[in-house]
Amino acid sequence: MPDLLLPSQEDGPTPAPTALNPNLLQPFPGTITLPPFRSVRAGCWLLNYKPSGAPLVSYDGTLRVESHSDGRTASGDLYQRPVIFLPIPIPSPFPVLQGQPSISQNLPLKPILLAGPNPASGIPILARSRYRYYIRVTALPEYFYLGNSFGLTFQLYRFTAPNSWALESTLTAQMVRMTAPAGYPSPADYAEGDVKNAANTVVGRLTMGWLSTYFRRCTVEIDTVSGSERPTNSGVGHTWATVMDAVGWQTTVNLSDTNVVEPTGNSWSDAEMHAAMLARRAVVNLDSEWRYHILAVKNIDSTPRGIMYDAAGTDSNNVPREGLGISSHWIIAPGWGTVSDQRFGTAAAPYFRTAVHELGHAMGLYHNFADHGFMCTSDVIAAAGTPATPFPSNIQWSFHPDNLKQLRHYPDAFVRPGSVAFGSASTSTPSITPTDLEAEVYGLAVEVSPLLGEVPLGAPVRVGVVLVNQGDQPVRVPATLSLKSDFVSGSVIDPAGSQRTFRTVVHCIEDHPFKVLQPGERIEDSMTLLRGAEGALFGAPGVHEVRVEVHWEIEGMVAHLAGSATVMVTAAVDARHAEAAHKVLATPDLHLVLAIGGDHLSEGLDALEAALDSAVLKPHFAAIAAKRLARRFIKRRPDAKAASALIEQDTVMSDAERDKLIRLIDDAGGAATKDLAKALKGKAKSAPLVRAK
Repeated sequence: MPDLLLPSQEDGPTPAPTALNPNLLQPFPGTITLPPFRSVRAGCWLLNYKPSGAPLVSYDGTLRVESHSDGRTASGDLYQRPVIFLPIPIPSPFPVLQGQPSISQNLPLKPILLAGPNPASGIPILARSRYRYYIRVTALPEYFYLGNSFGLTFQLYRFTAPNSWALESTLTAQMVRMTAPAGYPSPADYAEGDVKNAANTVVGRLTMGWLSTYFRRCTVEIDTVSGSERPTNSGVGHTWATVMDAVGWQTTVNLSDTNVVEPTGNSWSDAEMHAAMLARRAVVNLDSEWRYHILAVKNIDSTPRGIMYDAAGTDSNNVPREGLGISSHWIIAPGWGTVSDQRFGTAAAPYFRTAVHELGHAMGLYHNFADHGFMCTSDVIAAAGTPATPFPSNIQWSFHPDNLKQLRHYPDAFVRPGSVAFGSASTSTPSITPTDLEAEVYGLAVEVSPLLGEVPLGAPVRVGVVLVNQGDQPVRVPATLSLKSDFVSGSVIDPAGSQRTFRTVVHCIEDHPFKVLQPGERIEDSMTLLRGAEGALFGAPGVHEVRVEVHWEIEGMVAHLAGSATVMVTAAVDARHAEAAHKVLATPDLHLVLAIGGDHLSEGLDALEAALDSAVLKPHFAAIAAKRLARRFIKRRPDAKAASALIEQDTVMSDAERDKLIRLIDDAGGAATKDLAKALKGKAKSAPLVRAK
C-alpha cells in the first residue's frame, strides 16, 4: 500500500514536471501569463494498461486517489481483460447437406479481445479470477501542476497466489490530459501516456479517466430472525450512509428477510449460523457485486455479541468472507454505562457500532486499540467511560486513520468478499505500512510442540502453543492463544520448501481479552491443523515445519513472537488408507466440519466418513466426528450415544478436545454417556501436548 507521496531516491526517476505546493509559490514580478494550474482529482479513476507488443493483453482496473492535508495517496488494481475465440466464416459455393457435419466445426478460430468496463456504469466490479496486479503509486502531483501533463511513477506487484505477491517492475508515465471518450462523467478529467521502464524504454500505454468521488462500492445485506432488530443506525445520527461515506465507499444497504427460521432454542451454534448464511444470503455473483451479509439473531453460543466467517482460514468456497452475525438478545453487562443490563438490540448505539465493527473484519481489518474507533472492542470502550462521559456516549464514530488508509488502499484481493484475506503485511505482500513498528518483546517466548511426532498422510496435526514470560518484568499479552482469536496465525513448510498459511475460520468478534503475564507465568492452548488458504497443510509424506506466530498491539507497536516445531507425515500404508487420504486432502469443506461442525456441508461429511472408514485415519478423526454429533444442529438433537460410540482407547485428541467433549457429553446426560465422560476424565495425559487453560 502506498505511503505519503514524497519523492525519494528509491522510487527511481520522477518524471517532470514536479508538483507545486501552493504554499511555497511566490508572486512573479510584472505581468506573466502562466499555464493553467491543475490537480489530479481525488476519487476513483478507471484505468487501462496495454503492454507493448501484446495486442491481446489488456488490463482494466481502478486508481484510488486520496486527497488529504499532506497531499495525495494513491493506489490501484488491475484485472486482465478476457479474450474469446470465434470461428472465421469462409464462404462456400456448396450447400450443407442434411445429416452432414457443419462446415463451421472445422473453421479456424479468431481471438477477440472483449470490451473493457463501461465508465457510465460507475466504479467497476471485475472478476476475481482475472485479478493480476496491485499498483503502488510512489509519485504523482500532490497539489498542483502546471500545463497539460503530469508525471506518474508506480510499482506493479503481480498477484501470484493467495498471500503471495511479487514486485515485477517500477514504471513511469507522462500523462497528457485530453477530452474523455463518451461515457465518462467528467470529460476534462482524463489522461493518457506512454509507460516507460527503468531503461527509459516504452513498454505500454496507460489511460485514466475519473469516475467517482468514492474509492470503492459495495452492498450490505441485512437479514434477521423474527424479534431481532436490524442494525441500521446509532440512534444519535449515525447510519450506514454516514459511516461508509466517511470511509469513501459507495454503499447500498439491502434490508432483506426478517423471517429467518431459528434453530432449536433461540441460541445459534457456529454451524447453524454458517448454514443460515449459506441458505439466506441473496444469490449474487461476487464477481459482479461486492456483497457483505449480516445476520441478526437473538443469541450466539460461542460469543455474546457477534462472529465473522473469514476466507483466510481455508480454501473452501463455502467461506466467502462475507458472512457475519450479531446477537440482539445479549443482556449488556453491568458497568457498561447508561446501557447496562439492557437487551443489546434495544441499545441502538453499541448494537450498530458492533455491526460496523464486524463489517470492518469482513473487509480485512483487525482490532485496533490505538483509539476508541470502530475497530476497538466494545468492552474496552465501555471500561474507558467516565461519569462525565459514560458508555456509549464515549464511542468514537470513525475508523482510526490507519484503518481508513487500509480500507482505501489495501489491494482489492484483501478487502473484497469472496477473495483472500491476508492478516498482517509480510515480505510476500505489497508494502502496506512501515515495518519498523513491529518488534519482539524482550523476555517472552513462544513454544510449539506437536501432540504426535509422526502422523499418517491425511490426518490432522495437533499442536500445543505456550506463551511464557522468561523475563523479569510483567508484560501485557493476549489472554488466549486460541486459533479463533485475532492474535494467532502461522504457516507450514512442506518437504519441498513450499509454504502454506493458516489462521482462523471463525472470528469471535469483540471477545478480545488481555492479561498481565508475570515473570515465570505461561499461557497454554492448542490447535488442530488441516488446511489453510492455499490448500492442505500436510499434503505429502516427509518432515513438515509448523510455525506459529503471535501478534498484538502494545504501546503503539505491534508485538511479534514466533515458535516452530517439526512433524513427520508418513506415507500411505495400503490402498484403503491412500484412498481415504486422497478424499481428505482433496475436500476443502472437511476443514469447515472440523472447525464448526454441523450437518449442512455434504462434501465435508463424505470426506469425514471416508476417514472414519480407514483404520489408519479413524483414530485421528474420531474426536472431531464425536464433537459434531454431541452438538445440536437446527432440529437434530445432540446424539451423545453416537458420539460415545466413536471414542476408543486409541483415539487421538488434545486435552482441549477432551475437555470440550466431556462438557458436551455431560450436558447431554444419560447413564451411558456419564460412564464415557468418567472414562475420558481418567484418560492418560502423558502426551506432550500442553493442557489448555
